[in-house]
Amino acid sequence: MNCKVMGIVNVTPDSFSDGGKYFEPEEAIRRVSNMVEDGADIVDIGAESTRPGATPISWEEEWTRLEPVLRGLSPRNLGTVPVSVDTYHPETAERALDLGASIINCVYEGTVPKMLEICARKRGKIVIPSRSLGTVPNELMGTVPVWIDPMIGFGTSREEDLELLRSIPELARKAPVLVGASRKRIVKKLTGEKMLGKNVGGNLGIAAWCAMKGASAVRVHDVKETVQAFRVLETLEGDRDL
Repeated sequence: MNCKVMGIVNVTPDSFSDGGKYFEPEEAIRRVSNMVEDGADIVDIGAESTRPGATPISWEEEWTRLEPVLRGLSPRNLGTVPVSVDTYHPETAERALDLGASIINCVYEGTVPKMLEICARKRGKIVIPSRSLGTVPNELMGTVPVWIDPMIGFGTSREEDLELLRSIPELARKAPVLVGASRKRIVKKLTGEKMLGKNVGGNLGIAAWCAMKGASAVRVHDVKETVQAFRVLETLEGDRDL
């Protein structure tokens, strides 16, 4: 098993799970440092909420939120952990790669071709919706390292989310898969627990399933707990010594 843990840092006032908690740059930077200490393999920073019903913002406002966070990061608080930026704005992506990010996490199919061009020019990696695989020319897809995201909770029903999770082995045969199901409605559906913050077990269950079914990375809020769970799985599978 070789599944990386990507920690989520939302520099937003309105994200569904932790909106406002890390909106100030110093709080976001502290959150990044804590996730690195907890064992995150990648840190994913986003400045626009993609929850259902969220109000879109311009790339200028997004960059105003992101820039001080990216400028405040250094080997002192990051070590060698790579930074991913969660954006569908090409203008933001280009600037983020210039400030040290190495991965662009694009959730919108419409800007994927432009994002691929930017990542090819800036030597970045990219995460794209899995359904984009059939719409982007092969010569463009071959220009940068690509991960695919099944897009759990993006305009989907809970039943559809369940099928997307079950499709991970098939998707993993096409490209490296990044799954972002942490704290989404599918977790509540599966566990029956409605209270926010009481679903860590459900989140870990999904993360473990993804790892064992071939996902290359999981995008999570609960980094420390996920890292611990993966260490147990790796030891039981013989991939890690006691």
